[in-house]
Amino acid sequence: MRPAHLALAVLVAAVWGVNFTVIEIGLGHFPPLLFSALRFLVAALPAVFLVGRPKVAWKWIVGVGLVLGVAKFGLLFVGMDAGMPAGLSSLVLQIQSVFTAAVAFAVLGERPTRLRLAGMAVALAGIGVAAVDEGASGPLGAFAMVIAAAACWGVSNVLTRKASPPDALNFMVWVSTVPVLPLLGLSLLTEGPDRDLEALRNLDWQGAGTVVYVAWVTTVFGFGAWGWLLRRHPASTVAPFSLLVPVFGMSSAALFLGESISGLRWCAAALLVGGVALTSLAPARTSRQAAPEPAALTPSPVP
Repeated sequence: MRPAHLALAVLVAAVWGVNFTVIEIGLGHFPPLLFSALRFLVAALPAVFLVGRPKVAWKWIVGVGLVLGVAKFGLLFVGMDAGMPAGLSSLVLQIQSVFTAAVAFAVLGERPTRLRLAGMAVALAGIGVAAVDEGASGPLGAFAMVIAAAACWGVSNVLTRKASPPDALNFMVWVSTVPVLPLLGLSLLTEGPDRDLEALRNLDWQGAGTVVYVAWVTTVFGFGAWGWLLRRHPASTVAPFSLLVPVFGMSSAALFLGESISGLRWCAAALLVGGVALTSLAPARTSRQAAPEPAALTPSPVP
């Protein structure tokens, strides 16, 4: 990998890691479901008019849009709004690789190797340590919501692989059109029109900046750059850079939000990152002959 490509891969990981801190700041300006709806609205417009027509069937776009956009991001934003720290969220969400492997086994017949099973066990041990740490200092309900968000992410990863989109950016932009109305509807029902209108009336540059960052920088730029790298390098070369996301996530939360990182949290980070590395990078056995998976389908860690 050329130095410029290496720098781009690190930059994308940094953008995605810092995104958790930006989400935390944005939640100070918007109710969580409204914030998530605005994220997808701004990600879809005007990009949907620039990326061309969808390149996969609408059933996959709608399916991923509901599971990833409504369920995963809805749970993540609500969980963080309920007290889940940004840095810990960036770490815990990586357990999605374990859920992805489990769903892929059930749906696609991918039988995990012993090395991958060991990685899953190590990552789950990391979640256990993180839960103990969070139980001593924060709400376990919010922690559980982020775990549930990771599970939804795992399901959406398998749906994306079944869809086999040839263009990751085109796919993500069209997927972004799906969650907007469901999230707005949920926001009106649960957060109330008065709270939503107040947030929009009081919109300032900082609030607008968080929406632009989570929509255009993390989604449009992040997916575009990640897909560009995957078209030029093997997935096994690009994928390990996703392990830097929680590093940047925890570091930026400590730097900009003043979040402390306890000894238990460092232990959880080591277990989770190590377990995710084994789970993500170890090969899987398949119970039936399958076509090679396109490199661009490697799940990205965009939050």
